[in-house]
Amino acid sequence: MSERSISALGDERLKWKLLTDRIVSKVELITIAAMQLLLIFAVAVATIVLFVLFTRNLLEEARQISSVADLLPAMQQSFAGILIVVLGLELLETLRTYFTERHVRVEVILVVAIIAIGRHVIKTDFEHTPGNVLLGIAAVIVALVLGYFLVKKTQITSNSGGDGELAKAQD
Repeated sequence: MSERSISALGDERLKWKLLTDRIVSKVELITIAAMQLLLIFAVAVATIVLFVLFTRNLLEEARQISSVADLLPAMQQSFAGILIVVLGLELLETLRTYFTERHVRVEVILVVAIIAIGRHVIKTDFEHTPGNVLLGIAAVIVALVLGYFLVKKTQITSNSGGDGELAKAQD
């Protein structure tokens, strides 16, 4: 093979790679935009349904509450519904960040996971849940919060440029 044919072959491969990269990028952007629209719709519908359920059941539930023990399940359901909407908003933030910055922010994923486990804890019946399950939930919470702390600490350290700045940022 001559140098000219090798060069032409390399140019064709480069053109093909650029074309496929452009196609993949467009498909990625269209997919993310579609997911954002679906998530916006899901969060809006969930918010409306939550308001409808809350207002419809407000008087009915209020009449049945005669003690703090009766109040707890009603509040747990309300908080769980609100946290579902917050989860949707955090996921929307994750997609928006990926759409604009083209990378996933780990701290946002950790926040979504912390909210999800918090929602699970709120709905947990502690009287009937085995101890090992509660220990597992506690371990997941500790791991997520520790991960979030380490990610934030790394960001502060890398943005400050030195230990003196880190100490100032923590104060």
